[in-house]
Amino acid sequence: MTERNPYAISFGRIPTQYISRDIIIDEITSAFNSDISEEQAFKITGIRGTGKTVTLTAIEKELSQSKDWIIVDLKPGAEFTNDLVAYLYTEVPFITSYIDANLNLSAFGIGLDLKKKSPAASLDLVLVELLNEIKKKKKRVLVAIDEVRKTDSLVDFIQEYQILIRKDLPIYLLVAGLYEDIEDIENTDGLTFFLRATKYEMTPLNIGVIKEDYKLTMGLSDDVAYKLAVMTKGYAFAYQAFGKYMWDSKSKEITPMVLAKADDALAQKVYDKIWSELPPKDKWYLSFIVQKDSMDASELLEITKKKHSDWSEPRRRLIEKGVIDGQVRGKIILKLPRFKEYVESKQF
Repeated sequence: MTERNPYAISFGRIPTQYISRDIIIDEITSAFNSDISEEQAFKITGIRGTGKTVTLTAIEKELSQSKDWIIVDLKPGAEFTNDLVAYLYTEVPFITSYIDANLNLSAFGIGLDLKKKSPAASLDLVLVELLNEIKKKKKRVLVAIDEVRKTDSLVDFIQEYQILIRKDLPIYLLVAGLYEDIEDIENTDGLTFFLRATKYEMTPLNIGVIKEDYKLTMGLSDDVAYKLAVMTKGYAFAYQAFGKYMWDSKSKEITPMVLAKADDALAQKVYDKIWSELPPKDKWYLSFIVQKDSMDASELLEITKKKHSDWSEPRRRLIEKGVIDGQVRGKIILKLPRFKEYVESKQF
């Protein structure tokens, strides 16, 4: 029987072989499990393919090993308070019993319509009551939202959440989303709490760790494993893509076919989407930027005959999209692996 490929390029699930963000996972789970919770909300951000969903899922998995936690996954476009109360009613037995005995939620499509009970006027008040009941049981609720984006319902929920934590109720929030989506929520009036919540960015994976992973998993030589690891630039999706196609090739060398297949996966799964969202001006600048892995900003301006004021906005967008690294002042460094080849394939 053929051994299954441990690498995967499907979004939304934990591959058999992956490099865990142990520090982020440990810090968030430790904060959530603390007897005195100083932080009850965290944000995970980054571009597509950096491991946000895998990290969020790993944190949920870690917490779910304790009977003290109730994990609730909500969709980004949900009616959050309604869906949270509905989940607690249908999935948590002691809450089901409590609602059936004490509350009439039929107006919200939740629970039983018993004539002896007065209908609940507000789901916000119902949620407070349920969380108080959960607190009596010494349990905690984690609300997790992947691919979070700004909606009216989300804004309402975060505002309500601020009230819930002031009431010292056992509810915790973990969201994951793209840079621009997280920032859009942060910049909304009245959501100061969300703005101040600790944010973790999915930074590149350690090249040395990737190299050792490739060596141990595929039996590659130190030299080949290092070359392959460097090609990924620490980008989590590229780590999976190169691993997958090297494994499939059964070769101990990096072949042109491995590169071609990895390029195709990067294009279809990530780069086509990024490219489609870039304005023509940014694409024009990239036609010059990709001529080198890195260059001085002054060199780019000299080549393009443009001023700093012309470049500032495209620079901001390209940093936000994760295309270039903005950490070194005055330097333009391509952040995405084999993006040079991708841009060149667009045939300016």
